[in-house]
Amino acid sequence: MQNLLYALIQSLHNIGAAAIAGMSAAALGLPDLRKRIARWVAAVWALQGISGLSFGITTYAFEKHLPDIHGIAVIALIIKMLCVASGLMLALYCMKANLTERGQAIAWRTLLALGLIALLSAAFLRWYS
Repeated sequence: MQNLLYALIQSLHNIGAAAIAGMSAAALGLPDLRKRIARWVAAVWALQGISGLSFGITTYAFEKHLPDIHGIAVIALIIKMLCVASGLMLALYCMKANLTERGQAIAWRTLLALGLIALLSAAFLRWYS
């Protein structure tokens, strides 16, 4: 049962990560839809945080301790958490702010970069944990 839960959480987490990168890239070419895309990106960043937390909750529920990670895996996890917090805040800001075209381009490139950094960090977290 534990492995099934991990697989379901991982599937949701992976789809979310791909969605963030894809939607952020799409927003660069779809200026008229950026506010709508920002809502979706914010929602998926929140889902990333929840699904990431679910890994720890699942381990604790079954094994009565948090996942045993150290070294590079801890650094990768911290980077992922910073990406989630920053990405969520920036997406929410994009929803509300009236940014110039240059400001929007910077914001969406940053959201894309945060998504890609989180994906890259996930690989390190996976292989070093």
